[in-house]
Amino acid sequence: MSQTEEDLISACQSGDTQAFGELYDAYVRKLYDFIYYKTSRKEIAEDLTSVVFMKALQNITKYHKTDTGSFSGWLYSIARNTIIDHYRSVRPNDNIDDAFDLPFHARIEERTEASLQIEKIHTYLKKLPSLQRDIILMRVWQDLPYKTIATAVGKTEDNCKVIYSRSIKELRLAFATGLVLTLLYLPHVYGF
Repeated sequence: MSQTEEDLISACQSGDTQAFGELYDAYVRKLYDFIYYKTSRKEIAEDLTSVVFMKALQNITKYHKTDTGSFSGWLYSIARNTIIDHYRSVRPNDNIDDAFDLPFHARIEERTEASLQIEKIHTYLKKLPSLQRDIILMRVWQDLPYKTIATAVGKTEDNCKVIYSRSIKELRLAFATGLVLTLLYLPHVYGF
C-alpha cells in the first residue's frame, strides 16, 4: 500500500471509495479464508465475504481506532457476526456452535495416515466451544496477533492468550505431539 492503513481509513471515511478498495485488497483473502474455515462452502464464503465488506463500507464512519481497536479486529468482528447471522437464518433451530465444519480435502491415496490424523483433529475441533475454535483459527491459521483476536471476539488480549494456551494444552493432552503439529500446519501443508 502506498498509504498507511490509517490514511486509507481516513480517506474512506471522507468518501474515497478507491481507498476502501485498497483496504479490501489487503484483507479480502484473509477474511475469505476465515469464513471458509467456518462454513466449508466456497459459494457461501464468497457471499459472506461480500456481505462483510458491504457492512464495513456502510459503517466505516463508525470505526474509530480508540473505541474499536485495530481495523483488522473490527473486520474480523464483523465477519464473526455475519457468520452467526448466516447460521441463524439458515438453521434457526440449530445451535450455532454446532455449525463449525472444517474442510477436509486431503487425497486419501497419498496421505492415508495424515488423513486419519486430520480427521481426528477435525472431530475434536467440532467439539470445542465456538469461541475456542475461533481463537485457534485466528491465531494458528490466520496468524493474527492477540490484539486483533481480542477485538474480533470481544475479549481482552490476556483472556484470548489464556483461552488459546488452554486449548493447545488440551489438544496436546488429547493427542500426540505430532498430531498437534499437524493441526498447526494444516492450512500450509494441505492447502486449506
